[in-house]
Amino acid sequence: MKNLFITGLVLLFSLSITAQTTDKATIQKAKNEIIGTFGFYPTLFEIVPDYQVPGMWSYFIATTGPQNAIPPKYRELINLAVAAQIPCDYCIYFHTEAAKGYGATEDEVKEAIVTASSTRAWSMILQGNGVELDQFKDEFKKMMTFMAKKAKKK
Repeated sequence: MKNLFITGLVLLFSLSITAQTTDKATIQKAKNEIIGTFGFYPTLFEIVPDYQVPGMWSYFIATTGPQNAIPPKYRELINLAVAAQIPCDYCIYFHTEAAKGYGATEDEVKEAIVTASSTRAWSMILQGNGVELDQFKDEFKKMMTFMAKKAKKK
């Protein structure tokens, strides 16, 4: 068991060394893309170690790009709801402004935050009272079945 642990540590160490050897051209390419996108090199990326910039930039593009299934306005409202619950002033500002930039109204921004607070409140109530997850799932299925039957009658 001890040998397996040591082997794992050696592998982890060698992977971290490899990850830190991102070539300068790849780093500069990512930096140029960031500048080309934003018009300057924001602190958001400046504070990331150079060897991590290409990966962080790829992650940023993958999670904010136009190819995503969730439209940008709704994605930003989701991000805002999460940011408000963390809470993170940087994220709240970023995602509020981004949501508005994608057409979210003031009411949609407010509703995203209130909706997130509702989820957090119910989570706290259920968790704090020790409601079993299986019991909750069974009851939820019953609720949905009942409401679906009721909707068909209308």
